[in-house]
Amino acid sequence: MRIVTTLPSATETVAALDCEPVGVSHECDHPPNAADAPAVTRSRIDTSGSSGEIDRQVLETADTEGGVYDVDVETLADLEPDVIVTQGMCDVCAVDVAVIEDAVDRISAEPEIVPTDPHGVADVLDDLERIGRAIGREERARSVRADLESRLDAIRERTADADLAADERPRVAVFDWTDPVMVAGHWTAELVEWAGGEYGLADVGEASSPREWEEIREYDPELIVVGPCGFSLEQIARNGTDLTEREEWSELTAVREGRVWAMDGDHYLNRPGPRLVDTLEALAPIIQPELFDGPAADIAVPFDELEGLEALETEDEPIAPDSRAEIDSSP
Repeated sequence: MRIVTTLPSATETVAALDCEPVGVSHECDHPPNAADAPAVTRSRIDTSGSSGEIDRQVLETADTEGGVYDVDVETLADLEPDVIVTQGMCDVCAVDVAVIEDAVDRISAEPEIVPTDPHGVADVLDDLERIGRAIGREERARSVRADLESRLDAIRERTADADLAADERPRVAVFDWTDPVMVAGHWTAELVEWAGGEYGLADVGEASSPREWEEIREYDPELIVVGPCGFSLEQIARNGTDLTEREEWSELTAVREGRVWAMDGDHYLNRPGPRLVDTLEALAPIIQPELFDGPAADIAVPFDELEGLEALETEDEPIAPDSRAEIDSSP
């Protein structure tokens, strides 16, 4: 079966089911050999700039014909796909299903299009099984899901067994963009709560959205995780002043108490595939360090240890959430 994936989480899911796509998106980088497959998409914006500059480009491009991404129809036709796994959650974070449908209308192949639209952890696991059925890997999908659920349960059971009092659950804020400041939604509230924190800025399944800084100040998080969509730790370092140069930044309890972390938002926090479980396993020791060991330094580091990382050369291609698109992320 010839499978094409148009976003990184889909590529990782297909790989977890022991299949290799014949075509991927321009952003697919895990497993490492995924980048060897032909790319069927490309971005229409320069993703190497600051978070504010990327956001400006997205706002200018999102409403133009074709939107943020192009599909290489010629390459797609040459691949003759049987199945295309795409997404309908956000037309700024990855190529939207409607764009793929238009491209498929222009090729001779008649692939099954499998869109994903996850807003919670259960949705991610359900997508795993739906993709498994579509590519003939149902049994493997059930096995992978069982393993992922076992790891989720291990975290949830440990925080439940600790019987944490309300004042032992820190108020957590997770930023998935920094200019403008956006609060992470979708599955983030679940992950924070399972890891032993309180997430009062967004409900489970709620879309990520821009927030006024006054709202952040009023919430006054006791712990902050900075994980912009599409940003590696190095690019977070290069954009750290989006937060630190705000006059109000130093007033937040999390900042005063040294409980601010940076997390790889590209590969973990904002990628709704199998490694969302790794994200929970990294959040748990950040939120409840007395209960868990870690996290791994390539996933998350204290914010004040980012110094120097901004000088590293990277090939990351982050994409910013469009503030308008993320308020309502339905297709």
